[in-house]
Amino acid sequence: MNRLLTTALCWALCAGTADAQQLRALARVDMESSAITDTRDGVEVALALTQAVPYRIFTLDAPMRVVVDFREVAFDANLDALDQSNKVAAVAGGAFRPGWSRLVIELAEPMAVETAGLETDLNEGDAVVRLELAAVSEEAFAAGAGSPDTQDVIAQAVQPDDGRMVVVLDPGHGGVDPGAQRDGHDEADLMLQFAIELKEALLRGGVDEVVMTRTDDSFVSLPARVSIARKAGADAFISLHADALAEGRATGTTIYTLSEEASDKASAILAERQDRQDILAGVDLRAQDDQIATVLMDLARLETAPRTEMLASQLVIGLRNRLGKLHKRPRLKAGFSVLKAPDIPSVLIELGFMSSASDLDNLMDPVWRSQAAEGIVEAIDTWSLEEAARAGQ
Repeated sequence: MNRLLTTALCWALCAGTADAQQLRALARVDMESSAITDTRDGVEVALALTQAVPYRIFTLDAPMRVVVDFREVAFDANLDALDQSNKVAAVAGGAFRPGWSRLVIELAEPMAVETAGLETDLNEGDAVVRLELAAVSEEAFAAGAGSPDTQDVIAQAVQPDDGRMVVVLDPGHGGVDPGAQRDGHDEADLMLQFAIELKEALLRGGVDEVVMTRTDDSFVSLPARVSIARKAGADAFISLHADALAEGRATGTTIYTLSEEASDKASAILAERQDRQDILAGVDLRAQDDQIATVLMDLARLETAPRTEMLASQLVIGLRNRLGKLHKRPRLKAGFSVLKAPDIPSVLIELGFMSSASDLDNLMDPVWRSQAAEGIVEAIDTWSLEEAARAGQ
C-alpha cells in the first residue's frame, strides 16, 4: 500500500466516523454556566456543554482571534452575553462546515492559549472546556497564529520518493512545558542538546537531511510536531525523551512504538503525561469516540507498522552495541500521540530516566551522549538499507 493510498484510506474511514457521530444528540452550550472573564494576567474562558465533543484550538491574526472548532455544537444566538472581559472585543459562533461548529473570540489585545482542558462529568455526561489566555507581545501572537489545515498538511506529505533519506528529530517538551525536572535540569533542555548532537552525527553518517521539530526552548504542540515531519517528507520520526517516574526504579534506554494498550503501568503513565499538551494544540485525543477512530486509523497503518517495528528493533541493536546495558525491557509500546502519524515510521526513545541518578549522570556526560548518538546512526543506516531492499531499489 503506497503513501497516497494510505492517506486516502485514512481520510475515507475517518469521514465515515464523522457521519456516524451525527447520530448522537447535538451538544448545546449551557449559557448560565459559561463565561469569559478577566484574570490578573489574561482571560479565562469556561464553556459548559451538555456533552463532551472532540475539539481543537488555534489562533488567527488580523484581527487577533482565538478559534475553537467543535464536533457540532448548538450555540446560543446571543453569545456576546458570555463576554464579561475588558480584553475581549467580541464573541461569535455557529456552523462553519457540515458536522462542525466554530466559536470565535476576537481579542482586544494579544493573548496566547496558556492552558486548556476538558472537564467531563462521568455521571451526568456534560463537560466544560476551560481556556487560560495570557498576554503576549504582538510579534509573539503573530508568530503563533495560523489555521491548522490538516488537508493541506496531508497534501504536502503526498510526494514521490526521491531516494533521499530524511529523518525528523523531535526533542520533547520545550517552552512552557519543561518536561521532567531533577537537580536543576530540565528534560526539555537535555533533549534539545542531545538532538543537536544527534543531528550532526546523522549528517556525518550519510543521512541526506535532518529536520528538528524545535531548535530552541520553544513550545511546539504534539500535532504540530507530526505536521513538521509530514511537511519535511520524513522517512523516519524519532521523538527524544528522558522522563522521571515518581514510583519504581526505572533505568536505562527504552524504544517505544505505538499501541493503544501500554506494555506496562509505567508506559501508560508516561504516555498520559506526554499527551496532555495535545489539548493545547486543539486536538483532544481523549474524546469519547477516539477508540473507534483509532481502530479505523490502524487500517491505514498496515504498511507503516512493520517498517516501524523494524526501525525500533534496529535501534535496540545499535544502542546496545554502543551503550551495553539498556532498560530491562528495551522494547515497549504505549499510546503516545506523537507516534500516531499513519504514514511515517515513528518511534519514541526514552534515553533514560531523570529520576535515576545514574541515568541523569549519563545524560549529562558528553561521551555517553556521543555513544548513544552513534548507536542511533548505526541503526538508521542498517534500517535504511533494509528499506531500500524492501522497495527493490
